[in-house]
Order: sequence, then structure tokens, then C-alpha cells
Amino acid sequence: MIVAAGLFLLDALASFLTVALLLRFFMQACRVSFNNQLGTFVVALTNWLVRPLRRALPGFYGLDLASLLPACLLQIVYASAVFILRGGLDGAAAGAWLPLVFWYGLLATLRLAIYLLIAALLLQAVLSWISPYSPLGQPVSQLTRPVLRPIQRLLPTIGGVDLSPLVAIVFAQLLLMFL
Repeated sequence: MIVAAGLFLLDALASFLTVALLLRFFMQACRVSFNNQLGTFVVALTNWLVRPLRRALPGFYGLDLASLLPACLLQIVYASAVFILRGGLDGAAAGAWLPLVFWYGLLATLRLAIYLLIAALLLQAVLSWISPYSPLGQPVSQLTRPVLRPIQRLLPTIGGVDLSPLVAIVFAQLLLMFL
């Protein structure tokens, strides 16, 4: 019972910080301005980890590796903790379980990135209906634009309604089924 509660808290903390790091990575990759409430929050939450890593990890073709690498490492550390706390070291050699934990951590990071995309698409859809000029509207729109543009080229608006977020969410859910 205590192990399950500890794993729950560790999962919540690791997932929250991973999502913040992934959001920072995607905001920089999509050239979203950090001069808004969302950007300020993400930078304040992750700067203690990203700033020192930037000295050692340079960007790669405009991608912020100092934000992406800790996100992956957090999920790998969490996967290792789950494996160890559930009794995974009973006679198992480190060479046997380490690649599996590494792979699980990378898949968990990819899943969280897809969930982040789905949340951004839902938020954009809701904001476009309720409050299109919200302070969050512009950064969320910039964040989802690279995903929605190709779909919008193929799927025209129907009766003035843009169905591209719905199509993108369906494809993201389909991708999650295979991960």
C-alpha cells in the first residue's frame, strides 16, 4: 500500500515536470512566444533544470535538447523506480532489464507528448468557441498550427466549422493505441 502511494506521488511529480519540459521544448520548436502567462509559467517551472544543461547541451537544428533530454531521463528514472520498487531486481542482471527500462521511459515520454498535443488541441477548440481572444489563444494556436495545417489543406471547413482538430485528435488517439 505504501509502495503504491509512493509510486503514485512519484508518477504525478515526474509526469508533471515531464509535461512542462515537453511544453517548453515544443514551444521553442514551434517558435511560440514565451511572453505570455503560459510561457512565463513554463520557464519559471523548468529554468532551474534547463538553464545549467544549456551550457553542456547545445541546440540541434533549432531544437532545444536541454529541455527534451531531461524529460526523457525523468521518465527513464521513473520506470527504473517502478521496476525496483515492484521487486524487479530478484536475480535479474542489470544488462537484461536496463534496455527495457530505457525503452519504456522513451515510450512514456512519447505518450506524454501525444497527450500534451491532444490537450492543446482540445484547449484550442474550446477557446475558439468560448473566448477566441483569450491570452492563451495565441500561444495554443501557434503550438498546434504545425499539426493542423496539413490537415486543413486536405479537409476544407464544413459550414464554417474547422474539423481539423477533431481529425488530429483521432489520429493522435490512434497513434496512442499502437504505443
